[in-house]
Amino acid sequence: MGSLKLRRRRTALAAGLAALAMAAGLAGVPAQAVGRTTYIALGDSYAAGLGAGPYLDSCYRSENTYSELAAHAPTIKLVANAACSGTTTQDVVNTQLRQLNKTTDLVTITAGGNNLRFGAILAYCSAAMVSPVAGRQCAAATDFAEGEISSHKLDGDVTAMIQSVKAAAPNARVVVTGYPYLYDPVAPGQTDPMSLFIYKATHLADGLNGSIAAAAGAAGAEYVDVRAAFAGHGVNSAAPWINLNLLAPASPENYHPNAKGYTAYFASLREAKAYSTR
Repeated sequence: MGSLKLRRRRTALAAGLAALAMAAGLAGVPAQAVGRTTYIALGDSYAAGLGAGPYLDSCYRSENTYSELAAHAPTIKLVANAACSGTTTQDVVNTQLRQLNKTTDLVTITAGGNNLRFGAILAYCSAAMVSPVAGRQCAAATDFAEGEISSHKLDGDVTAMIQSVKAAAPNARVVVTGYPYLYDPVAPGQTDPMSLFIYKATHLADGLNGSIAAAAGAAGAEYVDVRAAFAGHGVNSAAPWINLNLLAPASPENYHPNAKGYTAYFASLREAKAYSTR
């Protein structure tokens, strides 16, 4: 009987020491190393961080972009911001998926604007306010973009991109963002050249975002709309979160978010719980 009690005491003591050893081992592991979400950001200049500087490379990746802001969270492990300025949805598939795998938990994507050649639209249509030649170029660029939207070519391209991402990262949550209005919308019925330009830009932004939202729904991804987050902060506002340097009309930063704009992107994604632990 006495030996049985002794064995029980020894067993209890051993179990207690094992529990203490496990607790001590866990205490030695940094809190952020447990349960962190492995995250890869994909996309074009709006994902890379163009407009917010300073830049890390020729893709205009910035430490002020939304993925880098998310990396400060203890639950997020940003493996890579693979986004690069100028890329289309097909470029994302061809050049940015190599780092995705079965261990990837989260992928965010901002892409689709370059499929519409949005940069050319902005350049030609802003110049069209003073140049008849640019007016014809503006009409051609706009017609091309509207054709890509109305034919559903754009949402097909975005859908294919998302499907490729999901195939490369089968266990990942995929979150696709839209784009902000570059100019705050103006009241209907205006006839001045600037208002007509803003109507055109607003209409195309709605078509672009609608196509991306439809593609996300079709491919089983999540869509985050950022237009409300930028409300009151367009190029034509008193406190713009979109760059436009009239003294440097060829600057690549024009019509891209500044640091506050990327903070708005991050806030929209965080509000949608994109960066919540799974």
